[in-house]
Amino acid sequence: MALYPQPAGYKAGWGRAGGGGRSIGLRIFSPWLTRQRPHQPEISAQPVHPMVLPRRAMASKWRRSEGVRTTGGEGGCGCNACGGTRCLTPSPKKQSPLEHALDSALSVKPGNSHASSSVRMSAFGELRFCIRSQPIQRAFRLALIQLQVSSIKSDNLTRACGLVREAATQGAKIVSLPECFNSPYGTKYFPEYAEKIPGESTQKLSEVAKECSIYLIGGSIPEADAGKLYNTSVVFGPEGNLLVKHRKIHLFDIDVPGKITFQESKTLSPGDSFSTFDTPYCRVGLGICYDIRFAELAQIYAQRGCQLLVYPAAFNLTTGPAHWELLQRGRAVDNQVYVATASPARDDKASYVAWGHSTVVNPWGEVLAKAGTEETIVYSDIDLKKLAEIRQQIPIFSQKRSDLYTVEAKNL
Repeated sequence: MALYPQPAGYKAGWGRAGGGGRSIGLRIFSPWLTRQRPHQPEISAQPVHPMVLPRRAMASKWRRSEGVRTTGGEGGCGCNACGGTRCLTPSPKKQSPLEHALDSALSVKPGNSHASSSVRMSAFGELRFCIRSQPIQRAFRLALIQLQVSSIKSDNLTRACGLVREAATQGAKIVSLPECFNSPYGTKYFPEYAEKIPGESTQKLSEVAKECSIYLIGGSIPEADAGKLYNTSVVFGPEGNLLVKHRKIHLFDIDVPGKITFQESKTLSPGDSFSTFDTPYCRVGLGICYDIRFAELAQIYAQRGCQLLVYPAAFNLTTGPAHWELLQRGRAVDNQVYVATASPARDDKASYVAWGHSTVVNPWGEVLAKAGTEETIVYSDIDLKKLAEIRQQIPIFSQKRSDLYTVEAKNL
C-alpha cells in the first residue's frame, strides 16, 4: 500500500455537486475532491474504507513527504477568510506536485478559500482529499437579553434560561446575556458570587444552549481561579460545548468627581487574551463593557475576520447617556462591523444602577434596535450582505497605510 501520493497520478476534471453548487473533481490515482460555491466549511467524517487516517496526522505526513509547508499554525492556513483556523492551504514558498495539482484544479485565490478538508486512505493505496462545504447563510437573528438582575443567583439563572428559550422560539441563532447576569454588579459582590468554570452557572448555560441549539454568549460572571477573580464571559455552541472563555481585558477603574468612582481592580484581575468564535454565519469577537472603549481591540478583531462584535456591558447613569451609543457607533463605523451590547435592566434601588438600552448597530453606524430600561429581549436581523456592500463602497481595509502605521496583537 502506497502511503503517499505520487506525482504521475494527478488528473483534474469538472463535474456537478448536489444542491446546485459547482463541483471540481481531482483524481490522484482514483481519489476525488469536491467543492461547492458559495461555501462555508463543514467537515465530513464519512469513511471511504475502514482504514481512515485522521486529517491532522495525514496532513503532517503529506507535509513531510511532499515538502509542503502550511501557515497559520497546525493545520491552519493564515488566510483572511478563515483566520488560519480552517483551511489546509500550502505556502507559496515551496510548491509540491500535489499542491500544484490542487491549485490548478481549484484555482483557489489566497484569502478567498474557506473550505475544510479531510484526508483518507483507501484499501488500494489511494489518498483521497475531500473538501466539503455548505452555502453561507447571509442573514441571521441576534437576540440580546436585558435581564433584571437580583441578589438571588438561582433566580437569576432560572429567569435567564427562560428568556434564552423565548429568544430561541423567535428564531434567534445567537443570543447574549448581559454583564454580571448572575449577580449584582459591585466589588463587594464579586468574591461572594464568584464560581469556578465549569460551575453552576456555566452548566446551566451549556444545557440551555444545547436544548435550544443556539450559540449562547453567557454575558459575564465573577470567576474564581487559582486565587484570583475575573470578570468572565463564556460562549457555548449548539451542542452545549464551550467555544471560548473571555476574561475582561480592561478593568473599569474611573473617577469622575461628584458623579462616580469605581475600581474593579480592587478585587478583579485582568484577562490577557483575545476571544473570537466561529458560527455558520460569521466570526464573532467578544469584549466586556469597558473593553469597548479601546479601539485597538475592535481593530484586531476586524483584522481577524470578525463581522460582529458583542459586548455584554453595564454602563451607568453617568457614562451611559454620554458614551453608550457613541462608542458602539464608533466601533461599528471604524471597523465596518455589526456591534451589539447587552446590558442588565435598570434597577434604581441597586448600589450600581445600570444604564440599560441594549443596542445593535450596523456597519453604517445606524442603530437597528435599542431597548429601554426594563427587562426585555432585543432582536435584530444581521444582514451580512449589507456589510459586504458597505465594505465595497468604502474600502477602508485596502486603503490603510501600513507603511505609516499599524495595529497588531502581541504574542504573550
